[in-house]
Amino acid sequence: MFSGILIGKDDGGYHAKLQRIDESLLPEGDVLVRVSHSTLNYKDALAITGQGPVVRKFPMVPGVDLVGQVEHSSHTAFKQGDWVLLNGWGVGETHWGGLAQMARLNGDWLIPLPAGFTPQQAMSLGTAGYTAMLCVMALERHGVKPGDGEIVVTGAAGGVGSVAIAILSQLGYAVVAVTGRTDETDYLVGLGAKEVLPRAQFSQPGKPLGKERWAGAVDVVGSHTLANLCASTRYGGVVTACGLAAGMDFPSTVAPFILRGVTLAGIDSVMRPTADRLEAWSRLAVDLDLKQLGTIGREVPLTEVIPLATELLQGRVKGRIVVDVNR
Repeated sequence: MFSGILIGKDDGGYHAKLQRIDESLLPEGDVLVRVSHSTLNYKDALAITGQGPVVRKFPMVPGVDLVGQVEHSSHTAFKQGDWVLLNGWGVGETHWGGLAQMARLNGDWLIPLPAGFTPQQAMSLGTAGYTAMLCVMALERHGVKPGDGEIVVTGAAGGVGSVAIAILSQLGYAVVAVTGRTDETDYLVGLGAKEVLPRAQFSQPGKPLGKERWAGAVDVVGSHTLANLCASTRYGGVVTACGLAAGMDFPSTVAPFILRGVTLAGIDSVMRPTADRLEAWSRLAVDLDLKQLGTIGREVPLTEVIPLATELLQGRVKGRIVVDVNR
């Protein structure tokens, strides 16, 4: 038996509960992991509250991230005692995830815990940090350099936004943060933002083309915000899109792309090939000041996750939530 959050859907409705779970109920997999830490991400909060169609089968343990130690493995890449890391691959959606003390997983989804990271540090980054790094890598791959102009980061006080600001500023980019929580200005400036703008400037319907300002963008919001970023990106600039907090719609025109040569780069972190994951995590170890993780992340016990999920969706959670599943 082990403790975990279990989401169910039955005649009584949709519900999430912290409870004891029999190990025999774990889904199939070739690696059994004793989980050390997980995280609470936006997607996890949607799953726990039922406010988004995240969970595809029931019952389900949420948690798109985990780090832990291998208890048993029939996979050739891992043996008992190895420390491993997982981000995405549908865990917490179609396969039981990390917000429990045990997980049985497909070994192809795992990578070794990167050298230089403690379990807590790895989860202070988690999917959010790894996604932020993928966005930065996409900007670089499309030729955006630190001297090219400002990079705008939306959802700046959240997990992806916080880490993106820290990485970009460390690499020498001029970063402008966009947030609905302007009371977090000191926090964002501390991460490296040179300016903080209110979300309201970007969240309403805009023109097909606006005044050129951004050399690049990291967007977690979608909808009108993403459309307005594209419309105000400079000639040849790059917008990376990795989230849809404001919706899946994209009320834009082709004007930024065919008149200014703007590139819209979609960033998927869930099914990313292993080679890209390894590269992103190796870059995080080099391009991020790990001292900032104490500012970006805070640790909570598993017992606090369910109420925190509602707070996260209400925009009242700053940075990253690391979950110690053993308390």
